[in-house]
Amino acid sequence: MADDGWTRTTCPYCGVGCGVLARPVIKGDGPAESAEIKGDPDHPANFGRLCSKGAALGETLSLGDRVLTPLVYGEVADWPTALDLVARRFREAIDAYGPDSVAIYASGQILTEDYYVANKLMKGFIGSANIDTNSRLCMASSVAGHKRAFGSDTVPGTYEDLELADLVVLVGSNLAWCHPVLYQRLAAARETRDIKVVVIDPRRTATAEIADLHLAIAPGMDVLLFNGLLAHLSAAGRFDQSYIANFTTGLGDALDAASGLMLSEIADGTDLPVSDVATFYELFAATPRVVTVYSQGVNQSTAGTDKVNAILNCHLATGRIGTPGSGPFSVTGQPNAMGGREVGGLSNMLAAHMELGDPHHRKLVQQFWQSPRIAERPGYKAVELFEAVRAGKVKALWIMGTNPVDSLPEADRVREALDACPFVVVSDVLRHTDTTAHAHVLLPSAAWGEKQGTVTNSERRISRQRAFLQSPGDTKPDWWQLCEVAKRLGFAEAFDYAGPDEIFAEHAALTGVGNDGTRDLDISAYSAISSVAYDALEPFQWPRAHHASPSMTRFFANGRFYTPDRRARFVPTPFRGPASRTSDDYPLVLNTGRVRDQWHTMTRTGKAPRLMSHFAEPFVEIHPDDASVAGVAASDLAVVESGHGRIVARVAVAMQQKRGSIFVPMHWSEQYASAGRVDALMIANVDPISGQPELKFTPSRIRRYAALWHAFAITTVRPPKAVADYWAVAPLASGGWRVEFAGLAEQPDWEAFATTVLPDPEQQHVERLAYHDARAGRHRFALFADGRCAGLLFASAAPLAISRTWIVDQLNQEIAPAVRLRLLAGRPGTDAPERGRIVCACLDVGHNEIIHAIVAKGCTTVAAVGACVKAGTNCGSCRAEIGRLIHESHLEKAV
Repeated sequence: MADDGWTRTTCPYCGVGCGVLARPVIKGDGPAESAEIKGDPDHPANFGRLCSKGAALGETLSLGDRVLTPLVYGEVADWPTALDLVARRFREAIDAYGPDSVAIYASGQILTEDYYVANKLMKGFIGSANIDTNSRLCMASSVAGHKRAFGSDTVPGTYEDLELADLVVLVGSNLAWCHPVLYQRLAAARETRDIKVVVIDPRRTATAEIADLHLAIAPGMDVLLFNGLLAHLSAAGRFDQSYIANFTTGLGDALDAASGLMLSEIADGTDLPVSDVATFYELFAATPRVVTVYSQGVNQSTAGTDKVNAILNCHLATGRIGTPGSGPFSVTGQPNAMGGREVGGLSNMLAAHMELGDPHHRKLVQQFWQSPRIAERPGYKAVELFEAVRAGKVKALWIMGTNPVDSLPEADRVREALDACPFVVVSDVLRHTDTTAHAHVLLPSAAWGEKQGTVTNSERRISRQRAFLQSPGDTKPDWWQLCEVAKRLGFAEAFDYAGPDEIFAEHAALTGVGNDGTRDLDISAYSAISSVAYDALEPFQWPRAHHASPSMTRFFANGRFYTPDRRARFVPTPFRGPASRTSDDYPLVLNTGRVRDQWHTMTRTGKAPRLMSHFAEPFVEIHPDDASVAGVAASDLAVVESGHGRIVARVAVAMQQKRGSIFVPMHWSEQYASAGRVDALMIANVDPISGQPELKFTPSRIRRYAALWHAFAITTVRPPKAVADYWAVAPLASGGWRVEFAGLAEQPDWEAFATTVLPDPEQQHVERLAYHDARAGRHRFALFADGRCAGLLFASAAPLAISRTWIVDQLNQEIAPAVRLRLLAGRPGTDAPERGRIVCACLDVGHNEIIHAIVAKGCTTVAAVGACVKAGTNCGSCRAEIGRLIHESHLEKAV
């Protein structure tokens, strides 16, 4: 606990692992449902910075939609009843069908201590490696690439390297939106010294606003580009021959696989100008301090592991690894993706970075755990796991802290798998998700702010998550749930932990067993940590084998890799394209990923109104030329289809989208939109080495959604889902909801529709206004209760030309009787300018306000816009988007 009631903890979102100071807000006698949040200035990951999501954490703590007691077949139960049933059904499956008939599917959202217990239970006591995690969708290709090259899953560098580099190459990483604090650190460093930035991404994302060179590469062509770079470095004599000779092996084979193409052929294959490819190659060759940051655009591919190794090959060949300002850098997507890897949370790993396929390692772990057995072969990887469930091979499945019905490819097949599974357990914090709907047993987990443990960020830094709220109802930590089931399975002695500090100490001890420097992960200095020391644990980077200062913060500058001969391996990466191909029927490449203010399937961020203000419904971004061919226009609703499913999304026509490709965010579930589950469209092709699915390349098509009517409402009560064919809902800061509707059938009875959407409030003084133009198909309603706006509804046969931001501002506002009728116009008067879509979520600044500052006020920098309208002056997550608006405005002036 810090001073004045502040608790030092760690953000639960991306892999940056920012330090957070949190203090609960107490109102009345009930439990705290919000908190004050600020960045921890002493945490070395962020030094006080937070992104928009982190800054809004206090707004995500409400209890209204929490599951607070165990539910068994939908009925309230106590913990003994629920846990007895889980243990009995797992035991019955194991006895009848063997250990591989049960499985756990975990998450990078759970803590290292939770992960450790889950892995120990499955691999050491049940005896199956059928434990995998949604990190398989995130970082598995990076893990596999690291292990092929380094002999270990080692991220060699630190965040500081981004600030020390002379060239930062961002590959398949929208750093500005997906890891905003790292982006801010890089942007701040560029203001003090000359750092060149190259962005390699088919889309011109917000990150490209910082780029000296943007390479709009054709989807799936990264291996071709980096093979060409390796060949160029060789031809230009830029190899570090001493490093290669002393610390590596296999360069000849890798170079043979990379050579043979002319620069013009590489440019043709990557769909890049020859001059841009040449500029990138020479910039990399001529700059000694280079950091290459890569993320999901590299990993989420059927050639993801080869993409990783193609990048690593270039750094090994030039010796640009492990030194200040140099190295390949995999930035993880989740707060504890790396912590899960440390304890063996993937189905092909053992704990403590030991190898499942190594008999010696299996013996070490089994002896340490004193377990009756140890898994001897890899279990099902994530996509395989749910296919095995669907095929009836897995009889009992425990899902922890993740939402696979929305996040896995071919997600409708995942739904079918859960429907077919004889027994599904889900541990979650929310009562209603698209996955909890399939739970036979739903276990209420402690949420962020309520649980204790550790997480490991992208630079190998372990930090504490600390509780600053009491656990509500009967919620329990995930590790406790696992231990209680383990005890009921007969393993009580091995799972008798008093708290997460004892689990952490055991995990730390295991990292030192049989190590002696042969494995990268060693935190055995903490093997005897006390509960007091655990409570006070400061963020630290591994390895930490001794209590003295760490032996290193970077790996591999002087070799000493973790292969048998301690040399790095160059890996041949012959180019192969994506597993699928576009066709006349499906001519567009569908790509999915994150947007700035949302996280995964919105189970947390969807509760924060300001985070929903940036994008309030699912959208599809498309190039103007492709939109014209498809017959869709900006703000239309469109159907996006693949061979596996369809969604409906709002059209966003954007020049920054590459021709031939479309982008749809990954976040929307059936809790927030009728048909926004984009992963239902994604093909379940996987990398043959890592098992990571190809979520960046699915052949698709788009067409106009043939709606016969459209409607928009603000209301104090969330409307029922079945009221329209299309709907998308988002919470409002004023305490209500905004909802988009559209219908494929004839217009409904609008009076009845209005009654459903705008139900009569309980207040005594209620006024209802309506406007109808039947010939034009326009209908508008307003509801006032005790003088305040309780709801507005606008309907039309054509798409609505109304000011949604202005309408949203009216809910729960006191409206004078003389001006109430004006609300039916759907836009402000001439004396009140329209703000437009919200760009700065923290300070509620709209697109039109920023454009006015740029055009009318002459603001030519992000700082100037901030001084004028405050946008970008809080968390800073919107600065890249403000920069894009400035850039686009200047382009329009030039035209």
